[in-house]
Amino acid sequence: MNNTVELIGHYGNDEIHALSAWTSTSRELDAKKVERIPALLNQLAEAGHHTPFEKSMLHFLVRCDTASHIHLLKHRIGVSINGESARYKEIKDNSSLIPSDWPIDIQNALKTHCLASNELYHATLARLTPILGRARAKESARFFLPYANQLTLDVSFNFRSFVHFLGLRNKPTAQKEIRDIAANMLDLVKSIEGNPFKATLEAFKL
Repeated sequence: MNNTVELIGHYGNDEIHALSAWTSTSRELDAKKVERIPALLNQLAEAGHHTPFEKSMLHFLVRCDTASHIHLLKHRIGVSINGESARYKEIKDNSSLIPSDWPIDIQNALKTHCLASNELYHATLARLTPILGRARAKESARFFLPYANQLTLDVSFNFRSFVHFLGLRNKPTAQKEIRDIAANMLDLVKSIEGNPFKATLEAFKL
């Protein structure tokens, strides 16, 4: 199964970023100041004055492999992540990411491995529960689950952290799976009705 990304909410826009920057002088807006917003945001981005961009939030629901989950967890500054946990519940909707750029025979080998791992996980959970108790059985049986195993994550970024995330993960040297997630996130933000972050995206050349 492919990784998936859904934008489930957002707060803020270009004007919010500009008003945050103008707090040090005057937050009053008139037509001339509104016209200056793109130039101001470009100036802030180029000068490294990025705190105004922390005032907006982007909220995603992500279904991804464990390796990509780990990549996301490394972005802890300005990022909030809650996820499906095999420690607290039995993962019954087992799904795995099979890389599409692999030869078919290796894809099939990974599918077989994942099926076997999932069967061992459930069998071990059932066997350990009467011995160790349900809680310990759940948290330890998951050791059988492979990196390809997919989990559902609730992920939010402030816009500054989102830009930082894209700078590391939406680039050719990033692992394909997390790169695809980052690219999908950016496409979703660009597709928000009314394009509220247009000037901000252009300021960061995104």
